[in-house]
Amino acid sequence: MRSLTTAVVLGIASIASAQPAPAHPAKAPAPAQPAKAPAPAAEMPSVGDTLALSPDFWGKQKWLYDAPSANDAAGKVVIHWFCTAKVQACTDDLARIINLRDNGRVYIVAYLDGSPWLAKKLDPIRESEGVGKGTVATGPGVTKLMKLLNVKPGPTSIVVGVDGKVTLVSVNGDATALDARDAEVNKETAAIKEFTTSHEGPASVKAGEKFSLTYKVQLASWLSYSQSTPMQFDITVPKDFKCDATTLKGDKLKIDNKTLTATITCTAPHGVYQAVGKIRFGYASPAGGSGLGDDGAKWDVKVD
Repeated sequence: MRSLTTAVVLGIASIASAQPAPAHPAKAPAPAQPAKAPAPAAEMPSVGDTLALSPDFWGKQKWLYDAPSANDAAGKVVIHWFCTAKVQACTDDLARIINLRDNGRVYIVAYLDGSPWLAKKLDPIRESEGVGKGTVATGPGVTKLMKLLNVKPGPTSIVVGVDGKVTLVSVNGDATALDARDAEVNKETAAIKEFTTSHEGPASVKAGEKFSLTYKVQLASWLSYSQSTPMQFDITVPKDFKCDATTLKGDKLKIDNKTLTATITCTAPHGVYQAVGKIRFGYASPAGGSGLGDDGAKWDVKVD
């Protein structure tokens, strides 16, 4: 009897062991991780490229003064100047860079390879002498950056216009190359304008017909109109003109972002006439500076 029972138990155990194990619920696949955007290539920029004042992908730098200031650099040509201590060509170029710095419309960001003590000899900012005119980086960060950009020990300059685009890359320290760099910088600074103006009006109209004379000021992108300085547009018209105003100020002058517009509407009898307008306004820079705009225009109108 015991043998039969044992046989039955063994048979049941054999059948049980032959049954497939219950399947475990399949695990949901892990959600796909978004691919990381590749870091910008650390390479020498080319003419036409947009270059930030302090590019993130150039690495962290140790600044002898403050970090590059967007407010101080606004409306200026920026020169990224790379040089190495104890290189005679860099010492020779220093006087040129200081001269460009003193142009008043140039901002220097110098990257000086070598110990801070040696690099200080190439410092184009010269402490309080160059306040607001640039800054200087030195130390291991500069060494690493120059290797990444494949900058030679001699002077290398990247010139960036007021629109943030590279206008010249100079990798040669001979006199011809430096003359070309200085000429480019001087050309760029000479082209800087705080504002431009334009005027519109009909060349001819019919007698008694209403017509408009419009004067516009386009302020540079880095400036803003000053609300603390009175703005006024005055126009002198012939005595036969009948106009809705000859002086505009306050909210009668329309400001849309960087554009200031003055418009008057007139009628006139038959004749050939000339009107003369003049505008005055103030503007402010991000660094806290201010300026005054003063310009005018003439309109010649034939009334049939």
